[in-house]
Amino acid sequence: MVTAIVFVKAEVAKIPEVAEELAALPGVSEVYSVTGAIDLIVIVRVSSHDQVAEVVADRLNKVPGVLSTETHIAFRAYSQHDLEAAFSLGG
Repeated sequence: MVTAIVFVKAEVAKIPEVAEELAALPGVSEVYSVTGAIDLIVIVRVSSHDQVAEVVADRLNKVPGVLSTETHIAFRAYSQHDLEAAFSLGG
C-alpha cells in the first residue's frame, strides 16, 4: 500500500465543497480542513505509485476550487495502533 499526504490550497469560499468532492474521489481515504498556510490535507491510500499519480494529477488537481497541491509519499507508518484504532469496529 502506498500512502500519500497531499497539501491542498483551495479557493477560500469553496473549501467545504472542495473538501467534499475530494473526499469522494476513489483512493482518497481522508480529508482534513486545517489551519496554517494550506487549507486541506488529503490522505491518499492506493496500491501503487502509478495510482497516486492518477488520483492526484488526473483527478484531485482538476477539482474546481483547487489552486495548488504539494504531494508527500510516506515511507513508513510508525504508529500502527493509531491506524488500527481508527478502523476498529469494536468499542
